[in-house]
Amino acid sequence: MKHRVAGRRLDRTTEHRTAMFRNMVTSLLRHERIVTTTPKAKELKRIADKIITLAKKGTPHARRNAHRDVRDVEVLQKLFGSIADRFKTRPGGYTRLVRVSRRAGDNAELALIELVDRAPAAAEEGEEKAGKKAKPAAEKAPKAPKAAKAEKAEKKPPKGAKKGEKEAKKKK
Repeated sequence: MKHRVAGRRLDRTTEHRTAMFRNMVTSLLRHERIVTTTPKAKELKRIADKIITLAKKGTPHARRNAHRDVRDVEVLQKLFGSIADRFKTRPGGYTRLVRVSRRAGDNAELALIELVDRAPAAAEEGEEKAGKKAKPAAEKAPKAPKAAKAEKAEKKPPKGAKKGEKEAKKKK
């Protein structure tokens, strides 16, 4: 019987598993959405919800407890600042798990885990900082008009003409 056995082992040692989830929860709080395998996402949901609940308390003791798992000071400030304010009135369920697809290499099921009240402005700021923001449609290179394409098509000889010329040369 498996009474009072909580959590998945995920084929890792205890030290590896705790380090992995600390890194993952830090990444989740920094980017507010990450893609990982479904079993990892389910376990991460439990840990992330507990840490956000600590942030909602806002006490120095809660900050120390959260600092055990979230070692990045910037992410910790974000957690106790904007994220805690966003979820002040919410009683629980701070993360959403959406199954996405299967990974190409090993066919593992992937899931997207994100904060429920994800700020769209935060996602845009992250893209601008990284310099990866896509160009607007107006800035993209304009497509050639259809008339210009028709002129190019007229200049090219038909495909069969070249073969016919080669065959005629061979016969002579």
